[in-house]
Amino acid sequence: MIILVDDEKKALMLEQVYIAEMGKYVGENVTLKGWVYNRRSSGNIRFLMLRDGTGIAQGVISKADVSEQTFELADRIPQESSAVVKGKIREDKRAPGGYEILVSELEPIQIAENYPITKKEHGTGFLMSHRHLWLRSKKQLAIMRIRNVIISACRKFFDSLGFLLVDAPILTPSAVEGTTTLFETDYFGETAYLSQSGQLYMEAAAMAFGKVYCFGPTFRAEKSKTRRHITEFWQIEPEIAFAELDDIMELAEKFVAYITEQVLVNRAEELKILERDTGPLENVIPPFPRISYDEAVDILNKEGSSFKWGDDFGSPEETLLSEKFNKPLLVHHYPAKCKPFYMKRDPQNPQLALAIDMLAPEGYGEIIGGSQREDDLETIKKRIEEHNLPQDAYEWYLDLRKYGSVPHSGFGLGLERTITWICKLPHIREAIPFPRLLEKCYP
Repeated sequence: MIILVDDEKKALMLEQVYIAEMGKYVGENVTLKGWVYNRRSSGNIRFLMLRDGTGIAQGVISKADVSEQTFELADRIPQESSAVVKGKIREDKRAPGGYEILVSELEPIQIAENYPITKKEHGTGFLMSHRHLWLRSKKQLAIMRIRNVIISACRKFFDSLGFLLVDAPILTPSAVEGTTTLFETDYFGETAYLSQSGQLYMEAAAMAFGKVYCFGPTFRAEKSKTRRHITEFWQIEPEIAFAELDDIMELAEKFVAYITEQVLVNRAEELKILERDTGPLENVIPPFPRISYDEAVDILNKEGSSFKWGDDFGSPEETLLSEKFNKPLLVHHYPAKCKPFYMKRDPQNPQLALAIDMLAPEGYGEIIGGSQREDDLETIKKRIEEHNLPQDAYEWYLDLRKYGSVPHSGFGLGLERTITWICKLPHIREAIPFPRLLEKCYP
């Protein structure tokens, strides 16, 4: 193991200081490496904005302090050119981040001519076709940094509670959420599918390890063109042996409250960049309101909706319901006929499934879906038959009910939908670096 003492660490850092750490080096000569974000001039002073992924720094270039060649370069270096900047750090409350660099040297690495994304307004189609470049903008950086904190918070939450991370396969022989949204592929002469969810495998893992979760990409071939749908998205899916519906409702509340708190604490600056009103996020404190599906239908009907009992909620219904509450809303006990085969029925009313959805406030709709799972062998066989699913593809799943079956429950949180709500984005496509939409698989 290589261990560096403080002086050695400092010497190495001075070879390249990251913008986010400029405050540690006030009064010192350092090297910044990055890309030209913007530039402007004022008399014999040139201001060069440099970004490096950790932040944006203002470089001040005085004609009196640099060579004629450096000053002339600062006047014409194009946006997104890569460069090395050397100079002294000083504190200035007017500068981005409160610090700036007094430039003594400016060395271009590559000159970027005719960068396509300019200050003028661009249409969504153009920006999505240039997503690989659009990610360089201040707003997109803020979203990705918030995404990073949410991912970290998800893992910390479950790890701190003693859950075991178990990776679920992406290629599977069977459906989880119905056969109409499967991406099919040939697997050496057999049919396989891209995973819709890691849930079934987490049920197996829970029977082995008690409390588990998976976190990975999932795929739905839904022909939906709404602000809430993408075909490839990430889910975090906990599964708990010996847990019932009330247990996972409480867990879901604490989970969402925790990740929201972590964003508020660790990404306040990014929320400002997005002009996000943090008041609604500060209100995400358990307990959350809980209503039954029947109560939800009553609310919809009183609001003039023509929604009929027995259907699952779509985006309009979720939006209307979530706008009625100032916290995330838990809706429970859905009609069994509109839910997947694996959900346990309510012993008091077999027409209902022991299912929950969590709807984000401010009209953002479902971010969590979960249930207590059916744990009886003969019942789950019957459900598979009722849903016209091939039993041979689920023999391994049936084994879980043959050998030590117990009550168990879990849920899945959609990462991108959660980011969309927390950042208050107009569309889910900005919540993932490279979105896969119904008619777009580029870049």
